[in-house]
Order: sequence, then structure tokens, then C-alpha cells
Amino acid sequence: METPLTPLEFARRARKLYPDRVAIIDGDSTWTYAEFQDRCDRWSAVLQKLEIRRGDRVAYLSPNSPAQLESFYAVPQVGAVLVPLNYRLTADDFVYLINHSGSRMVCADRDYLGTIDSIRSRLPHVEHFVALNCSVGLPAGEGFRSSQPNSVTKGWLDYEAALKASPAEFVRPEIRETDLLTINYTSGTTSRPKGVMITHRNAWMNSIGVLVHQPMNCADRYLWTLPMFHANGWTFVWTVTAAGATHVCLRKVEPRAVFELMAKEKVTMLCAAPTVLISLANAQGVRHLAPKGIRVFTAGAPPAASTIQRLEEELGWTIIHVYGLTETAPFITVCEPRAEHASLKVSERAAMKARQGVELITSGELRVVDEAGNDVPQDGITQGEIVARGNVIMAGYYNDPEATEQALRGGWFHSGDAAVVHPDGYVEIRDRLKDVIISGGENISSIEVEGVLLRHPAVQEVAIVGLAHERWGEAPHAFVVLKQGERADAKELCEFARANLAHFKAPHSVTFLQELPKTATGKIQKYVLRGRQAGIVLQ
Repeated sequence: METPLTPLEFARRARKLYPDRVAIIDGDSTWTYAEFQDRCDRWSAVLQKLEIRRGDRVAYLSPNSPAQLESFYAVPQVGAVLVPLNYRLTADDFVYLINHSGSRMVCADRDYLGTIDSIRSRLPHVEHFVALNCSVGLPAGEGFRSSQPNSVTKGWLDYEAALKASPAEFVRPEIRETDLLTINYTSGTTSRPKGVMITHRNAWMNSIGVLVHQPMNCADRYLWTLPMFHANGWTFVWTVTAAGATHVCLRKVEPRAVFELMAKEKVTMLCAAPTVLISLANAQGVRHLAPKGIRVFTAGAPPAASTIQRLEEELGWTIIHVYGLTETAPFITVCEPRAEHASLKVSERAAMKARQGVELITSGELRVVDEAGNDVPQDGITQGEIVARGNVIMAGYYNDPEATEQALRGGWFHSGDAAVVHPDGYVEIRDRLKDVIISGGENISSIEVEGVLLRHPAVQEVAIVGLAHERWGEAPHAFVVLKQGERADAKELCEFARANLAHFKAPHSVTFLQELPKTATGKIQKYVLRGRQAGIVLQ
């Protein structure tokens, strides 16, 4: 009588209960849940006709679009494994990821056809190339070389044409909850990217956990500001469907476009990394368009309390801070609100929300341990590493048994994040273990220093890294992006930090930048910053 725990069940239920409700909005086009799932079934039939079988990998390279969203249903429901690629990588990166995953098919958005064409000879195992978003009245992209505006480059299968020509019937294989659902590649900032193997059970558990801690319903409208490729859009590619809510697609995140879509489509919810939140908080001339009451999931990096406070006070939004990694499908904590938090001052409540929080009901067990594997005391001071085990932990790294063994040693997933546990049991990350700055024997949390500098009225973004220092071994250095039209010098910022921190934690030097280097998911690339020379050094 048992049925497997798979997010494909969300689609079955949504089609049954909400066939006429709008499932997807993309510009001026809309699809109901009946139409959405019919398109998924048609593509599943095409995949089977092309002999894509159980366990085969299918790579997708696309911004947020209906075709990308459909991949999260059409590919796994034939038993194949989806490989969503980071579209901001280079051609050489695509060669590695496609070959390492063993993908037999590559589906690429119109903007990336030229890039994939340029590396075809280096993809010996790919048998099929599919062009997405090319035959729906959209302008031809870089990859087109034909005189016909909406025809596809030689050797490409037109996705929309194939859908129209295909029946919706396909053979549904048995899906086990332990089957692989996706392979999601990490950013690979210090080594080759690793392929995180996520199972149907992993994704189902994460989606249900989200709905337990932050319920959604069929009246909700979710704006796709988060890339769908990033940890499967934090599983919102399935969670939104589970609620029967509406997916509002957005190809590129620009503050004006975000606020205009919020107003036009009456958006109620979105997900965003802290860097995106900062850009929205500082947007000029469009913030008045934003509806009140929008719920925002933020993760990917610890958000500053000042950013949370601004968005909640000035825009009337509710920020929900969650934490996890690609390897945890991705959420393992949520900063769960408690009744006593309501009586706190706004600034105090924002500081509380900046913590990573407590375990999700569905995520499993989380601990913060010292080097000997013992739990650190709940004193808000003693640091340890976050480790976790439970139903959201990955099956391992694809074709990388050594990295899998290292990450899952001792029966726990080791996150690499340094954290403390407060007396109330709430976890707070202090840094990545590799980013902790040791200056004169003292440990300095870069996140703590960043949070202070972000309170300066002229600072829009900041990253703190440790740079070599003759006396202290290493010392904090600030890379700062100022708000448009604002001014501040290095001495002013360092003195501001010294006035709000223990003096040894304050930056010794400052470099001003136009923008910080980031991954496609908004994480600041501190390894890039470490390779730069310090800018303005204080004597």
C-alpha cells in the first residue's frame, strides 16, 4: 500500500485538484496545471522515443523558463536523472560537467546554442542536442546561424516543435524513492565541481519541510528570482506545485524587473540570496511598487541583520532565514519564530533572524561539534563545525568515492561551516572554517565584521578576508562597495568598525570596488579577493 516519497506526486495531485488554475506565467504567456503537466508528459514521450532510459543523465542549460521548469518533471518521470547546469560558467566548464555526468542529451536555451556548438566535438557521449525557447515568437539568439529568424541551427532538435508533434502518452516506469532525481554540481571554487546526488526522497522531504514551517496555498504567486539550477531552486520547483501555487518566471534578476513583476503579478513569495536582498533594499525609484506582506526565503550566505531590518521596516516584507547546502537538498535549519520574539525591538528581532536557527521538522539531526566530535556547549561563544544526518542528506558525490567518504565520515555530513549554539538552541554560523581569520592567535569571524560595516550608511556590500600581516600573521581586510552617490574613506570605515567591535577585529585596510566577485547564486567569491593586493592600508 505504500507509495514512494517523490516530488512527482506533487504534480499528480496538482493536475487532479487544480487543472484550471494558472501554473506558470512567463511574460504574457500562461499555462494551467493541466497544460503544464500535458507538456511534461509530451516531453517524457519524446525522451522515450529518443531512447533516454532509466538512469540516463540529461543536462539542461537554461535561465528560469517554463522549459527549464518542465525538466524537473518530464526527465525524472521516465526514470532519467536531471543535471541542471549553472549557465554562468564557461564553455570549458560545460565540457567538464557534461562529460563527468555522462549526459546523453544536452538541452540548451537559445542564448547558449552557440556556446554548446563550439564544444560539440569535445562531448563524445552526447547523442542529442535540444534547443529550448526558440519557437515561441522569441528573437533569435547568438547561436542561430540560419537566415530564418526562428529556425534552429543544424543538428539541434526544436523543443517546442517536438512537443507539438508528440502524443502525451509514455510508459511510466516504477520510481523508487531512493532513485537519483538530480545531480547538482557544486560551485567548485577551490577544486573541480562535485556532482551532488539528490534522491526523490531527499527532495520530497525538503519540500514538505518548507511547507510545514512556511505554509503555501493555491492563492500564492511565487517569483523566480532564484536560479532553478541552484540546488533545484531550493526545491521550490516542486514545492510551489505541491501547493497548487503559480510559478512566475524571470530570466534575469534586475531590481526594476523584480519590482514591476511583483506589482503586475501580485507576487506573494520569493527566494533570494543576501546579495539579491541588498540590491532590492537599495533599489531606487521602484520600491514603491512592491506589495506589502511578501515572504522571502533567504539562504546561501548569512544575511546581515541590518538588511533584514530594512526590508521588514521599509517594505513590510517578512524575511525567513534558512540554512543548508546543496548536499542537504538543501535546507537543514530554519530561524523559526517564537512568540517571545514578537516583543523584541525591531533591531533585536532582526539580529535573531540573522541566526541560522533550528532543525526543520523533516531534515533530521544537526549538531555543532568540536574537533573530537563532541557537542560544543550552548554558550553562544564556543565554535565548532555543523554536522548533520537525516533524510535530506545526499546519496554522495557522483563518481567520487573519496570525496563522498570524506564528507560523510563517521555517519555524519560535515558542512565545513563554523558555528556556535546559543542557550536557546539556535545555531549561528560564524564563518566557513576556511574563512576564519586567525590574527595574533585570536579567531575573527568575517561575518561578524561584515555585519557591522553593513550598518554604515554608505556601505552597500562588504567582504572581509584575511590577508598576510607582518606582525599578526594575518589581519582582516575589507573589500567594500559603496551605495550609489555615497562617499566614505578607509579611515572612516575602519574607525566605524573599531567603535562597534573589539579593536583586534576591525579591518586594517580597505579596497573599494565597483562590485564584488560572486558565484551565479550570489555567494561572494572570497578566494578571488584573497588573490588581490590590499588597497588602502592604514598606518
